[in-house]
Amino acid sequence: MAKTRHYKKIEKNIASSFMSVLKAGFSKIGHFFVRFFKICDSRLTIMIVPHSQSKVVNFQTNVFALCFGIVLIIGIISSFVYFNRQAAGSSAEISRLMNENRQTLASLDELRDENNNLLQTAKRFQSSLSQSLSLLGIDSSSSVSKASMNDSDLSSLFDTKSQVTGSTREATDIRQLNSYLENAVQPIEQIGKMLESQGTLFTDIPNIWPIRGGIGHVSMPFGQNMHPITGQWYIHKGLDLSTWRSGDPIVATANGQVVSVGYDFSFGNFVIIKHKHGIYTRYCHMQTARVKKGEFVSQRQIIGTIGNTGITTGPHLHYEIHIGSDVVDPAKYVNVKLSK
Repeated sequence: MAKTRHYKKIEKNIASSFMSVLKAGFSKIGHFFVRFFKICDSRLTIMIVPHSQSKVVNFQTNVFALCFGIVLIIGIISSFVYFNRQAAGSSAEISRLMNENRQTLASLDELRDENNNLLQTAKRFQSSLSQSLSLLGIDSSSSVSKASMNDSDLSSLFDTKSQVTGSTREATDIRQLNSYLENAVQPIEQIGKMLESQGTLFTDIPNIWPIRGGIGHVSMPFGQNMHPITGQWYIHKGLDLSTWRSGDPIVATANGQVVSVGYDFSFGNFVIIKHKHGIYTRYCHMQTARVKKGEFVSQRQIIGTIGNTGITTGPHLHYEIHIGSDVVDPAKYVNVKLSK
């Protein structure tokens, strides 16, 4: 019991000490606020004395009202400075956005011009492609109908152009043009396959200049001419090509097989090549022959050099094309402009 009483006595002492400290703290705080309010409530007289003999202006206030007025004035001035800076920043930002908007509008106008140019080019492409397909015998109706079903034919594209406005129009045009070009890929691939399949045909038919590098000129055309030695009119059955010198390479004008390599009193050294479709080519007055009988040659392969053998008035190549038993004008196959 004695211990319990002792503990209770200690608790009472601690509680009384805490309450004393708390009362003292509140008392000091109360005294502070009382003193503060007394200071704020202190009366002040403000006098405005003019330099002239005018009446002195004075008014009374207290410290609290004076401090509040000063704080209010400072707040108003600070707010004015802050919002003025904000307004200046907003004005600069608006100016920047307006400049960007002008640049964007200029870029958009340029894009629209390029889009119109692209549409005109696409229109010409459509016309050229249709003509090419017609000439090659490729049926483009299926592609056109497919394009029409997908609203991708250029005719629908140009019709739609008048139905929409603004950026939507450009986007619609580009989408439809892209769709049309995708549908145009198939006909172009067909053209490529056709050209690839006919590539061998072009190499099997004599169609190139028989002197390497395309040099030389026609010294005597095919047909009726005056013989350079006898001076008599006669039928010249070939094409005379000259470079004014000997030794320039002669090439095969098509794929084929060499059927004859020899010498003739009139034609000198010559080579005859047999091609497909009953076509033969003969190369005469050669200085040297670089192929043998029975040898297979390819187009543009060197078969000899220009010479001055046989009956000639100077170094040149006499070139003939035979189709069956007929002799034809080689100029129609080498596609040259005759010079007389």
